[in-house]
Amino acid sequence: MSLVECVPNFSEGRDPSKIDSIVETIQASGATVLDRTSDHDHHRSVITFAASADVIGEAAFRAVERAVASIDLRTHSGVHPRIGAADVVPFVPVRGATLQDCARIARETGRRIWKELGVPVYLYEAAALRPECRNLADIRHGRVGSPDYGDEHHPSAGAVVVGARKFLIAFNVNLQTPDVGIAKRIARAVRHSSGGLPHLKAMGVLLATRNLAQVSMNLTDFEETPIHVAFEAVRREAERAGVGIAGTEIIGLVPERALEMTAAWYLQVENFAPGIILENRLENRSGQV
Repeated sequence: MSLVECVPNFSEGRDPSKIDSIVETIQASGATVLDRTSDHDHHRSVITFAASADVIGEAAFRAVERAVASIDLRTHSGVHPRIGAADVVPFVPVRGATLQDCARIARETGRRIWKELGVPVYLYEAAALRPECRNLADIRHGRVGSPDYGDEHHPSAGAVVVGARKFLIAFNVNLQTPDVGIAKRIARAVRHSSGGLPHLKAMGVLLATRNLAQVSMNLTDFEETPIHVAFEAVRREAERAGVGIAGTEIIGLVPERALEMTAAWYLQVENFAPGIILENRLENRSGQV
């Protein structure tokens, strides 16, 4: 059986009832909701759900439909950049599906969003129809021209970016300072586009509710740039600025392999292998018991 993950980001992080409604819509479409995370300062919610390849597109479309009906960007404010009520909708292959399968689902879903909801759509990453649209940041900064489906942005719902990609880890480091300028300088030092770590996107923001500056990161290939490498890069830059680390957070879900790599690195386990983890061993042997 195929299994595809979808991790849409919605421009609503302060009204739980609106996110409840989107979650209910996804579940009613036959998908399984695995996680939901909302943030007041970012004014953003991330919902992670999964379903077979023939169900996931319908669930994603219904989630976008609900968001378009309930979220108005004209009254929106938050530190995270956005172009849509349903801001980005990525499909991720998990089992029995390929990145190309997810690209096809993304394009079909994107066409439907424009045709039935009147919200223009940009296609990104593996689903991109134009090379300049592969990078989400380029779309957000208006460097790619017109949407792939549709034209002018919807007055209240903006536009939607739909695509297909590998697993992404949203990893944030909070600094022991409210000076957002320090966070922005650190983000510029560590992100790939400024000459930093490969497969790392970063920005500096202020968490007003906690009076802390944050380096907000996306790891687009955690096997090339693991969590611990990103963390250590931020920590070193923070030390240069005379600032400590207040804590970290992961938004949404994280692959087990990513945590295994981080644990092995920090513990310096010489004989580390996934097989030494109790649950992995039990799962591998379950068919023999």
